[in-house]
Amino acid sequence: MFLRQFLRFVRFWLSLQLHPKSKLPLTNRTKSMKKNNTFKALTGKITFLLFVIALTSNAQNKNEPVSGKKPTAEKEKMVSITTDFGVIKIKLYNETPQHRDNFIKLANEGFFDSTLFHRVIPQFMIQGGDPQSKNAAPGQMLGSGDVGYRIPAEFVDALYHKRGALAAARDNNPEKASSGCQFYIVQGKKISEEELTGMEQRLGFKYTPEQRKTYATMGGTPFLDRGYTVFGEVVEGMNVVDKIESMPTAPGDRPKSDIRMFVKVIE
Repeated sequence: MFLRQFLRFVRFWLSLQLHPKSKLPLTNRTKSMKKNNTFKALTGKITFLLFVIALTSNAQNKNEPVSGKKPTAEKEKMVSITTDFGVIKIKLYNETPQHRDNFIKLANEGFFDSTLFHRVIPQFMIQGGDPQSKNAAPGQMLGSGDVGYRIPAEFVDALYHKRGALAAARDNNPEKASSGCQFYIVQGKKISEEELTGMEQRLGFKYTPEQRKTYATMGGTPFLDRGYTVFGEVVEGMNVVDKIESMPTAPGDRPKSDIRMFVKVIE
Protein backbone atom coordinates (compact mmCIF):
# COMPACT_ATOMS: atom_id res chain seq x y z
CA MET A 1 0.00 0.00 0.00
CA PHE A 2 2.81 2.44 0.94
CA LEU A 3 4.72 1.67 -2.26
CA ARG A 4 1.67 2.32 -4.41
CA GLN A 5 1.11 5.71 -2.81
CA PHE A 6 4.81 6.58 -3.13
CA LEU A 7 4.78 5.56 -6.79
CA ARG A 8 1.80 7.82 -7.47
CA PHE A 9 3.54 10.70 -5.71
CA VAL A 10 6.74 10.30 -7.74
CA ARG A 11 4.86 10.17 -11.01
CA PHE A 12 2.85 13.24 -10.03
CA TRP A 13 6.03 15.14 -9.04
CA LEU A 14 7.74 14.26 -12.31
CA SER A 15 4.70 15.36 -14.27
CA LEU A 16 4.99 18.78 -12.67
CA GLN A 17 8.60 18.97 -13.77
CA LEU A 18 7.68 18.03 -17.30
CA HIS A 19 4.71 20.44 -17.52
CA PRO A 20 5.46 23.59 -15.53
CA LYS A 21 2.68 26.15 -15.23
CA SER A 22 4.65 29.05 -16.92
CA LYS A 23 4.74 28.98 -20.72
CA LEU A 24 8.15 28.90 -22.40
CA PRO A 25 9.12 31.38 -25.18
CA LEU A 26 9.14 29.90 -28.66
CA THR A 27 12.91 30.33 -28.86
CA ASN A 28 13.37 27.86 -25.90
CA ARG A 29 11.25 25.00 -27.29
CA THR A 30 14.27 22.93 -28.34
CA LYS A 31 15.80 23.11 -24.85
CA SER A 32 12.41 22.26 -23.38
CA MET A 33 12.14 19.17 -25.58
CA LYS A 34 15.58 17.95 -24.47
CA LYS A 35 14.60 18.45 -20.85
CA ASN A 36 11.35 16.63 -21.45
CA ASN A 37 13.20 13.67 -22.99
CA THR A 38 15.57 13.55 -20.02
CA PHE A 39 12.70 13.62 -17.54
CA LYS A 40 10.84 10.93 -19.48
CA ALA A 41 13.87 8.65 -19.39
CA LEU A 42 14.28 9.33 -15.69
CA THR A 43 10.58 8.68 -15.11
CA GLY A 44 10.78 5.33 -16.87
CA LYS A 45 13.77 4.19 -14.84
CA ILE A 46 12.27 5.24 -11.51
CA THR A 47 8.90 3.70 -12.40
CA PHE A 48 10.55 0.39 -13.38
CA LEU A 49 12.63 0.34 -10.21
CA LEU A 50 9.62 1.01 -7.98
CA PHE A 51 7.62 -1.61 -9.87
CA VAL A 52 10.29 -4.25 -9.15
CA ILE A 53 10.38 -3.22 -5.47
CA ALA A 54 6.59 -3.47 -5.25
CA LEU A 55 6.58 -6.96 -6.79
CA THR A 56 9.25 -8.15 -4.35
CA SER A 57 7.35 -6.70 -1.41
CA ASN A 58 4.09 -8.34 -2.47
CA ALA A 59 5.78 -11.73 -2.90
CA GLN A 60 7.22 -11.50 0.60
CA ASN A 61 3.88 -10.46 2.07
CA LYS A 62 2.13 -13.44 0.49
CA ASN A 63 4.59 -15.81 2.15
CA GLU A 64 4.17 -14.31 5.61
CA PRO A 65 1.15 -14.67 7.92
CA VAL A 66 -0.90 -11.52 8.36
CA SER A 67 0.08 -11.39 12.02
CA GLY A 68 3.77 -11.71 11.20
CA LYS A 69 3.93 -14.92 13.22
CA LYS A 70 4.63 -18.42 11.98
CA PRO A 71 1.56 -20.68 11.78
CA THR A 72 1.26 -22.91 14.82
CA ALA A 73 0.82 -26.68 14.71
CA GLU A 74 -2.67 -28.11 15.06
CA LYS A 75 -3.61 -28.47 18.70
CA GLU A 76 -3.85 -32.07 19.90
CA LYS A 77 -7.27 -33.32 21.02
CA MET A 78 -7.74 -34.48 24.60
CA VAL A 79 -10.05 -37.13 26.01
CA SER A 80 -10.81 -38.30 29.53
CA ILE A 81 -11.57 -41.82 30.72
CA THR A 82 -13.43 -41.81 34.00
CA THR A 83 -13.38 -44.93 36.21
CA ASP A 84 -14.14 -45.78 39.83
CA PHE A 85 -10.41 -45.44 40.49
CA GLY A 86 -10.12 -41.94 39.05
CA VAL A 87 -9.73 -40.13 35.74
CA ILE A 88 -7.20 -40.83 32.99
CA LYS A 89 -6.50 -37.91 30.65
CA ILE A 90 -5.12 -38.71 27.23
CA LYS A 91 -3.90 -36.65 24.29
CA LEU A 92 -4.50 -38.03 20.80
CA TYR A 93 -1.72 -37.68 18.25
CA ASN A 94 -2.28 -35.67 15.07
CA GLU A 95 0.22 -37.94 13.31
CA THR A 96 -2.39 -40.74 13.36
CA PRO A 97 -5.49 -38.88 12.12
CA GLN A 98 -7.65 -41.89 11.22
CA HIS A 99 -7.29 -43.42 14.69
CA ARG A 100 -7.69 -40.03 16.36
CA ASP A 101 -10.85 -39.14 14.46
CA ASN A 102 -12.40 -42.58 14.96
CA PHE A 103 -11.78 -42.49 18.70
CA ILE A 104 -13.29 -39.00 18.97
CA LYS A 105 -16.32 -40.08 16.92
CA LEU A 106 -17.00 -43.09 19.15
CA ALA A 107 -16.47 -41.05 22.32
CA ASN A 108 -18.92 -38.37 21.15
CA GLU A 109 -21.48 -41.07 20.36
CA GLY A 110 -21.13 -42.50 23.88
CA PHE A 111 -19.95 -45.81 22.42
CA PHE A 112 -17.41 -46.48 25.19
CA ASP A 113 -19.64 -45.47 28.09
CA SER A 114 -20.20 -48.34 30.55
CA THR A 115 -17.86 -50.70 28.69
CA LEU A 116 -15.26 -52.56 30.77
CA PHE A 117 -11.53 -52.77 30.99
CA HIS A 118 -11.96 -56.44 30.21
CA ARG A 119 -8.32 -57.52 29.94
CA VAL A 120 -5.67 -56.59 32.52
CA ILE A 121 -2.13 -57.97 32.56
CA PRO A 122 0.40 -56.65 35.11
CA GLN A 123 3.55 -55.05 33.66
CA PHE A 124 1.92 -55.12 30.25
CA MET A 125 -1.33 -53.21 29.63
CA ILE A 126 -5.02 -52.67 30.33
CA GLN A 127 -7.46 -53.21 27.45
CA GLY A 128 -11.02 -52.06 26.82
CA GLY A 129 -13.53 -50.96 24.20
CA ASP A 130 -15.37 -54.25 23.60
CA PRO A 131 -19.08 -53.34 23.11
CA GLN A 132 -20.09 -56.79 24.34
CA SER A 133 -18.71 -55.94 27.77
CA LYS A 134 -21.49 -53.46 28.60
CA ASN A 135 -23.90 -56.18 29.66
CA ALA A 136 -21.50 -59.08 30.10
CA ALA A 137 -22.33 -61.71 32.67
CA PRO A 138 -19.74 -62.43 35.40
CA GLY A 139 -17.00 -64.69 34.09
CA GLN A 140 -18.03 -64.22 30.43
CA MET A 141 -15.08 -64.26 28.05
CA LEU A 142 -14.63 -60.92 26.29
CA GLY A 143 -12.49 -59.41 23.58
CA SER A 144 -14.22 -60.42 20.34
CA GLY A 145 -16.65 -57.51 20.08
CA ASP A 146 -16.20 -54.84 17.40
CA VAL A 147 -17.94 -52.12 15.38
CA GLY A 148 -17.83 -53.93 12.05
CA TYR A 149 -14.79 -52.24 10.53
CA ARG A 150 -11.03 -51.94 10.86
CA ILE A 151 -8.76 -48.89 10.67
CA PRO A 152 -5.67 -49.04 8.41
CA ALA A 153 -2.42 -49.19 10.35
CA GLU A 154 -0.73 -45.83 10.96
CA PHE A 155 2.79 -46.69 12.06
CA VAL A 156 4.98 -43.72 12.95
CA ASP A 157 8.49 -44.45 14.21
CA ALA A 158 8.38 -41.46 16.57
CA LEU A 159 5.28 -42.92 18.29
CA TYR A 160 6.19 -45.98 20.31
CA HIS A 161 4.97 -48.21 23.12
CA LYS A 162 6.39 -46.32 26.07
CA ARG A 163 4.68 -46.40 29.44
CA GLY A 164 1.34 -44.58 29.13
CA ALA A 165 0.99 -45.07 25.36
CA LEU A 166 -2.53 -45.46 23.95
CA ALA A 167 -2.66 -48.02 21.14
CA ALA A 168 -5.21 -49.92 19.09
CA ALA A 169 -5.81 -53.62 19.57
CA ARG A 170 -6.20 -55.87 16.54
CA ASP A 171 -6.58 -59.44 15.36
CA ASN A 172 -4.03 -61.32 13.29
CA ASN A 173 -4.93 -59.77 9.93
CA PRO A 174 -1.91 -59.51 7.57
CA GLU A 175 -2.31 -55.76 7.03
CA LYS A 176 -2.02 -55.19 10.79
CA ALA A 177 -5.16 -53.05 10.58
CA SER A 178 -6.56 -51.95 13.92
CA SER A 179 -9.82 -52.83 15.64
CA GLY A 180 -12.38 -50.10 15.11
CA CYS A 181 -13.03 -49.80 18.84
CA GLN A 182 -10.76 -51.83 21.13
CA PHE A 183 -7.70 -50.13 22.59
CA TYR A 184 -5.13 -50.55 25.34
CA ILE A 185 -2.97 -48.40 27.60
CA VAL A 186 0.59 -49.54 28.19
CA GLN A 187 2.03 -50.04 31.66
CA GLY A 188 4.96 -52.21 30.64
CA LYS A 189 8.28 -52.62 32.39
CA LYS A 190 11.80 -51.18 32.16
CA ILE A 191 13.87 -52.59 29.30
CA SER A 192 17.62 -53.14 29.49
CA GLU A 193 20.02 -52.00 26.77
CA GLU A 194 20.71 -55.61 25.85
CA GLU A 195 17.02 -56.44 25.51
CA LEU A 196 16.39 -53.37 23.38
CA THR A 197 19.32 -54.14 21.10
CA GLY A 198 17.96 -57.64 20.59
CA MET A 199 14.53 -56.24 19.72
CA GLU A 200 16.09 -53.82 17.23
CA GLN A 201 17.72 -56.75 15.47
CA ARG A 202 14.47 -58.71 15.34
CA LEU A 203 12.34 -55.73 14.28
CA GLY A 204 14.87 -54.37 11.80
CA PHE A 205 15.15 -50.73 12.89
CA LYS A 206 17.02 -48.54 15.36
CA TYR A 207 15.59 -46.62 18.30
CA THR A 208 16.71 -43.05 18.89
CA PRO A 209 18.80 -42.28 22.00
CA GLU A 210 15.75 -40.61 23.55
CA GLN A 211 13.55 -43.66 22.93
CA ARG A 212 16.19 -45.98 24.38
CA LYS A 213 16.42 -43.80 27.48
CA THR A 214 12.63 -43.76 27.86
CA TYR A 215 12.37 -47.55 27.64
CA ALA A 216 15.25 -47.94 30.14
CA THR A 217 13.97 -45.41 32.70
CA MET A 218 10.16 -45.40 32.28
CA GLY A 219 9.51 -48.73 30.64
CA GLY A 220 7.09 -49.92 28.02
CA THR A 221 6.42 -52.76 25.57
CA PRO A 222 8.84 -52.26 22.64
CA PHE A 223 8.10 -55.71 21.18
CA LEU A 224 4.77 -54.27 19.97
CA ASP A 225 6.36 -51.41 17.97
CA ARG A 226 5.54 -51.45 14.26
CA GLY A 227 3.00 -54.14 14.98
CA TYR A 228 0.23 -52.11 16.64
CA THR A 229 -0.68 -48.47 16.02
CA VAL A 230 0.13 -46.04 18.83
CA PHE A 231 -2.18 -43.03 18.58
CA GLY A 232 -2.03 -41.23 21.93
CA GLU A 233 -0.54 -41.10 25.41
CA VAL A 234 -1.61 -40.56 29.01
CA VAL A 235 -0.82 -37.04 30.23
CA GLU A 236 -2.48 -37.42 33.64
CA GLY A 237 -3.71 -40.40 35.64
CA MET A 238 -1.09 -43.13 35.22
CA ASN A 239 -1.67 -43.87 38.90
CA VAL A 240 -5.20 -44.86 37.86
CA VAL A 241 -3.79 -47.21 35.23
CA ASP A 242 -1.53 -48.75 37.87
CA LYS A 243 -4.47 -49.25 40.25
CA ILE A 244 -6.50 -50.99 37.56
CA GLU A 245 -3.54 -53.19 36.66
CA SER A 246 -3.16 -54.30 40.26
CA MET A 247 -6.71 -55.67 40.45
CA PRO A 248 -7.12 -59.47 40.80
CA THR A 249 -8.13 -61.22 37.59
CA ALA A 250 -9.87 -64.45 36.62
CA PRO A 251 -8.73 -66.85 33.89
CA GLY A 252 -8.71 -64.92 30.61
CA ASP A 253 -7.24 -61.83 32.36
CA ARG A 254 -10.65 -60.29 33.05
CA PRO A 255 -10.76 -58.45 36.41
CA LYS A 256 -12.90 -60.24 38.97
CA SER A 257 -14.66 -56.95 39.72
CA ASP A 258 -16.02 -54.98 36.76
CA ILE A 259 -14.11 -51.79 35.98
CA ARG A 260 -16.34 -49.57 33.85
CA MET A 261 -15.28 -46.52 31.87
CA PHE A 262 -16.93 -43.36 30.63
CA VAL A 263 -15.13 -41.52 27.87
CA LYS A 264 -15.60 -37.93 26.74
CA VAL A 265 -13.77 -35.47 24.54
CA ILE A 266 -12.32 -32.51 26.42
CA GLU A 267 -13.22 -29.36 24.51
